[in-house]
Amino acid sequence: MRFRACIALLLHVSACATSAPSPREPAARDPRLANLQRAAKLPWTDGGRCAVREASEPWPELAERCFHALDHDRIEFHDTTGRCAVASAGATALGVGVCVLAAPELVVGAVIVAGVVVVGFAIKEALDAYALDMGRPEVRPVPETRPVPETAPAPQKPSPEKRPKPEPKGPDFPPVGPTDISERERRRRCEPIPEPHAGEDDAHNRCADQFPPNRYPGMDVLVGGVSFDALQVGVRVLWEIKTHRFDAYPDFVQDKEIKKEMIQIEKQRKAAAACGYGYVVGVSTEAHKAALLEESPTLDVVVTGCTR
Repeated sequence: MRFRACIALLLHVSACATSAPSPREPAARDPRLANLQRAAKLPWTDGGRCAVREASEPWPELAERCFHALDHDRIEFHDTTGRCAVASAGATALGVGVCVLAAPELVVGAVIVAGVVVVGFAIKEALDAYALDMGRPEVRPVPETRPVPETAPAPQKPSPEKRPKPEPKGPDFPPVGPTDISERERRRRCEPIPEPHAGEDDAHNRCADQFPPNRYPGMDVLVGGVSFDALQVGVRVLWEIKTHRFDAYPDFVQDKEIKKEMIQIEKQRKAAAACGYGYVVGVSTEAHKAALLEESPTLDVVVTGCTR
């Protein structure tokens, strides 16, 4: 009987252990916590204050905004894939280092830190706060009650003989007038929103994903209501990719093509500038680049070499 009782007790304990979810599971899925844990492995000159402030953003944006706060004397970046060096060579970028650091996946040997990393005090405080939240039940503040003064006069009721006349109501619609877009609304419109590639051109989509390289592989990005082919990893640079065989077109077709492309390019460049992004056009050939620069000398054009 004692043996059977022990077996039953063990089964009961194991069932309880597997049925109740761990309090750490929701936190492990919290992107802010994941960013803090990743930032804790790096040396910071500001104690990690910038990383804590930007922890709610996607990791590439955190890396871009806080790259300046790293202890660059103790950290080395190695572009093991070769994509960052190629992309940064032709575009106005912050360098290979921020591109490597901002990569969503952690590649072995890409980031090397000299010496022992002491977790920044700001990051440690934020992680400690997470640890407390996971082990402490939520406590809601009790609403404060204040006594009503005894000397407060009671509201007087209007006399039945002299009832106030109701005031005439205005039209039941808001006044018409110019309304400024708030800063919050502007920032919301400028947040990059991934969306599936618009076309089914595999060669074009492959170039858009691999060359900048694209922060959202397999996706276009919507910024300011305008669609772009890619948002470069680690920097605020939007890309438009052209892979068609421009050199093979007759001269009059090339002229029409450039005029049509410039309408799209000007729309994209205006939206990118309004949201604080750089803008680059990637083309496959030098002839295509020369034709675009002849039309708009200030345009940033890069020859990708992507073929069809």
